[in-house]
Amino acid sequence: MDNGTNANSTARARKIVIAIDGPAGSGKSTLASLLARRYCYTNIETGAMYRALALKAIENGVSVDDGNALAALAGQSNIELVPNSEGNRVLVDGKDVTDLVRSQDITDAASKVSVHPLVREWMVQRQREIGAGGGIVMEGRDIGTKVFPDAEVKIFLDAAPEIRGTRRFLQSPAADAPEASVVAELQARDQRDRTRANSPLVPATDAVLIDSTYLTLDQVLSRAVEIIDARLQANERKHG
Repeated sequence: MDNGTNANSTARARKIVIAIDGPAGSGKSTLASLLARRYCYTNIETGAMYRALALKAIENGVSVDDGNALAALAGQSNIELVPNSEGNRVLVDGKDVTDLVRSQDITDAASKVSVHPLVREWMVQRQREIGAGGGIVMEGRDIGTKVFPDAEVKIFLDAAPEIRGTRRFLQSPAADAPEASVVAELQARDQRDRTRANSPLVPATDAVLIDSTYLTLDQVLSRAVEIIDARLQANERKHG
């Protein structure tokens, strides 16, 4: 697809916050990365931040079920996302843990870490600090509802559970778990995310839903670009 020089120049002139929410396996990270490159924005992976804390908790013997201990650990941690040509590097207290936080065990632990209100409060504060200047694409599960409720663009990316489960399975071809168990774990994660007391996974009232069940990646990207470009053009008309 055409990268759109006009879209890029407009985005730089009026930097906005693009919030992408949705369940696990919906393609949020891929979409956020592509959009960040297209508009020359910073891609903030909130999931990577939770995985980084989960990794540190496991390495320090802190239970992922102990919200108070996890919040205390977060307060003593420096979690950074450093962009490079291949995507973000994830640093915890200066140590590169990019490869470690991508394992299935850490991903599963992060889902449990993220349900604790004190942990989420700390993460939200940190994410707001990172995105305060605009010019960011931030993906997660409560960006448009909790972290940046005033984001100029909100997209809720979803797909049928069985489709998301298959995608997640194919992303980890070396995994020992059979596809059925990967799908079952994703459905269990959906249940945790949608029913947690603090910031449950729900679309923001002003979010645009993109259902990717029967769409290719290019089609999803094209739809997202249409939404963003329309907002950028409206901003240009408004501010003259």
